[in-house]
Amino acid sequence: MAREAVGFGEGDLRALAGERSFARGLGYLDAVRGLEVGEGSVTAVVDGTDAYEVELALGGDEGISGWCACPYGQEGNFCKHCVAVGLTVLRRAGTVPRQRAAARARASGLEAWLSALSRDELLALVREQLAGDRELRRRLELRAAAARRDLGMVRDRITALIDPRPFARYGVIEYADAPGYARQVAEAAGALRALTAGGHAERAVGLAEEALRALGEAYGEIDDSDGVVGQAAAAVAEAHLEACRVARPDPGRLAEWLVGMAVDDVGVPDLDPLDYADVLGPAGLARARRLAAEALGRGPSGWAERDLMERLVEAEGDVDALVALHARDPDPSGATHLRIAEALESAGRADEALAWAERGLRERAAEAHIDDRLADYVCSRYADAGRVADAVAVRRDRFRAERSLAAYRRLRSAARAADRWAAERAAALAALGEDARRERGGRYGGPVLIDALLDDGDLDAAWHAAAGHADDGQWERLADLSRETRPAEALGVYLRLAERAKEPTGDRAYEHLARLLAGARDCHRALGTEDAFTGYLAGLRAELGRRRKLMSVLDRHGL
Repeated sequence: MAREAVGFGEGDLRALAGERSFARGLGYLDAVRGLEVGEGSVTAVVDGTDAYEVELALGGDEGISGWCACPYGQEGNFCKHCVAVGLTVLRRAGTVPRQRAAARARASGLEAWLSALSRDELLALVREQLAGDRELRRRLELRAAAARRDLGMVRDRITALIDPRPFARYGVIEYADAPGYARQVAEAAGALRALTAGGHAERAVGLAEEALRALGEAYGEIDDSDGVVGQAAAAVAEAHLEACRVARPDPGRLAEWLVGMAVDDVGVPDLDPLDYADVLGPAGLARARRLAAEALGRGPSGWAERDLMERLVEAEGDVDALVALHARDPDPSGATHLRIAEALESAGRADEALAWAERGLRERAAEAHIDDRLADYVCSRYADAGRVADAVAVRRDRFRAERSLAAYRRLRSAARAADRWAAERAAALAALGEDARRERGGRYGGPVLIDALLDDGDLDAAWHAAAGHADDGQWERLADLSRETRPAEALGVYLRLAERAKEPTGDRAYEHLARLLAGARDCHRALGTEDAFTGYLAGLRAELGRRRKLMSVLDRHGL
């Protein structure tokens, strides 16, 4: 019945949000206020870290969709606040048809009333609204100035809209004020597009450049966590590009302005000269490249100058110039050599590409951490050429330098392809065993040797190596894998870890303790000693009974 009334059900909310957001949304049902049902949508406010506006679009061929002003919602996600509003609507599903009908009646009544008003009455109504709504007044003033071609007035209004000072109460635009400022910036973008459409594209170009420069200078003092100002600034940039395509400004001057914006790192928006390629033409692009090269010469370590130069050179298809540019300052990770190799391979120069990639590996042979894609590239080319032994050698060298589980896995894969894993494994495990004796830990603190043995499924060797070396995470994984074959040893691990897990509090800690207890229960079942587990669990519940959340977690897990 609820689905028929509102066009969606609880399952739809769960599918859109995912299990985690859906579960969190349940905790916000009491935070929903101001629910208003329209003909095809629902709006409400949900109180959380802030008061977030939520809108759900209901029904239609596309089903339900949601928008929320919270940071997670602004990234396009169906968040916990949307879930809370959706569940609230389902709870009140019986009243939704009546509320929708009322919304239709209100809209129809408003339309009929407005249609019946005389010109003078409509003007009086608009003036009344203008007196109480500053934003509406500004928008209409701007439209009026554009309509009568009062370019001075348009410039003044756009400058006022971009000016951040009215929103910067303490020298910066705070998070709560950013949406208001973004609306003004978006309004300025609309005015620029209107200028272009009205035959004043050249003027729009100049005003847009002034606005973009001002936005760039102000952006560092704006808390734009939700990206709303950035989106509005991008609209101004689009209006600038649109005006340039109509006005066709001097390519050299435009190139100078674009390169200046790019290398000055003004912050917002991210202007790409290549977007203007059709306006710049060959001469303008060449000018942009010369200017970028000069900027890079003045600041060779500047990432903005380097990135711009790389993109311009790449766009021209000058592979040798791109290689020379990359080679000037190679990345210690080997990523630069990989980019050179990929560029050469795309140009049909596969032998040179492989040589550069091999050079990158040689020059960084002793580095513990390099870009994994470089070794992947070389090994892939070796495999294509049937050079499986060379691929093993690369993986062996990387394993010796890195000594990680990932490097061990890559060596295993390459060695198996060459039918050489038995010998390579023995040498690799010997090296990891030496690391373990020297207490050289892995990613999670325990020796990589134990991770490797677990990854191989060699549980007997893992149990032998674990004594005195494994960390808690490795012990737990070992117990999880051994509860059927070694229930007594696994039980000892679970009980020891459970004693340590009793102290921490919180949802994550309680879930972890429940997993450990479930493992201990399985071991007792395998050993035929379930009564012992029942007694142990009863004692633990008595000891920790005041932790009500923990008790509910144990209940949910059947413990």
